[in-house]
Amino acid sequence: MINIKTDSRKVKKGDTFIAIKNVVRDGHDYINQAIKNGATRIICEHGSYPVETIIVDDTKKYLNEYLYENYYQKFKDIKLIGVTGTNGKTTICYLIFQILNLLGEKCAYIGTIGFYYGNVRRELNNTTPDTDLLYEMLLEAKENGCEYVAMEVSSHALDKNRVYGLEFDEVAFTNLTRDHLDYHKTIENYIEAKRKLFDKTRDNKIAVINADDKYFKEFINKKNTNILISQNEGDLLIKNIELSHLNTNITFEFKNKEYNTSINMIGKYNVYNFLTALLLVNQLGFNIEDILKLSNIINAPLGRMEKIIYKSNSIFIDYAHTPDAVINVLKSAEEFKKGKIISILGCGGDRDKTKRPLMGKAAEENSDYVIFTNDNPRTENEKQIMSDIIYGLNKDNHEIIFNREEAIKKGISLLNENDILMILGKGHEDYQIIGNKKIHFSDKEIVEKYIKS
Repeated sequence: MINIKTDSRKVKKGDTFIAIKNVVRDGHDYINQAIKNGATRIICEHGSYPVETIIVDDTKKYLNEYLYENYYQKFKDIKLIGVTGTNGKTTICYLIFQILNLLGEKCAYIGTIGFYYGNVRRELNNTTPDTDLLYEMLLEAKENGCEYVAMEVSSHALDKNRVYGLEFDEVAFTNLTRDHLDYHKTIENYIEAKRKLFDKTRDNKIAVINADDKYFKEFINKKNTNILISQNEGDLLIKNIELSHLNTNITFEFKNKEYNTSINMIGKYNVYNFLTALLLVNQLGFNIEDILKLSNIINAPLGRMEKIIYKSNSIFIDYAHTPDAVINVLKSAEEFKKGKIISILGCGGDRDKTKRPLMGKAAEENSDYVIFTNDNPRTENEKQIMSDIIYGLNKDNHEIIFNREEAIKKGISLLNENDILMILGKGHEDYQIIGNKKIHFSDKEIVEKYIKS
């Protein structure tokens, strides 16, 4: 494995520790801890230490070049599939991971829900890990026989050059809506960051693009083989979508041939997710007919419209944490509702404040009743977050319960006959960050607890 570390806690005897400085922390503050843990060499921008020390102008640049020169050749023949966009990255990559493995190929997944291959399931701190961890995972995947890796590529990762040196056999764009403007500041910067992925292609340079997103032209790169998905004009034409609370039926046309299939996922947006995954696998050399045979076997990741039945009611847990995602999941529920839609929603603290009123409005306008609650408040005042969420709301169809468990309990108690409860924002997450503490908290576990009682 790679013996150069950027996290002092992961240093083992004989490792090299490199001090990376970023807006969150300065690696130079952890050099002594790294030495205590066994580091025998330090790479930094300043200072003197009791082990071999190398001073460089830019430790991040040094790290990237070192990793590329020493490790890239060891896994460069892996077929690398990169997916970017505001929403849908996790689902698409997880579908590709399932499809390829079911087709008898060894594929790894890297993204929001972790690092997966074979029977390995490991959590990650970032959607796209830092360069040293990413290279280590790709090397591990290669050493364990993986020929493919499907990975989510976030705008932060592209802007911070975490995917340095990597070239992708296939890339995809899902959609682009307001998110992460606390970091990118403008939508133009956000687009520019994501667009970088489409310059990192190799060989057949396959790029699958959702042409029904208003920003899709920004991601058409003339050097790539662009394949467009659309309900209007595209290479893959979506001809019909039938939604129910159990599955979704799709009719589509590709290369003058019509196909019909049913997927175990709910929502129009999941049609685009599935078809993007299908095209990416197809362009690797697999028949569409063989992929469609698996459409009733594969599933969305945990916490993506995950359904729990309670009497005659349906409870859905979903990761929706942007205005567009909230609208998408609620409009999907609207398609098959027989009773009321009750939604539970919050917004994260220390994150993009501009999307909060948009999410509040999206929930209010697309639900019969809304309970606003905490998400991950982090170090921000929960009352300020809530004030931002409800700003401008003019309907009398909501209440505020800061305690998320109590909010879920209240939501369940409001269900009558054939109602839908949408618990949004955290999805698969099994924690809540309050202040600087990360405590165990699972929306699904809370639901199951109160259903049983």
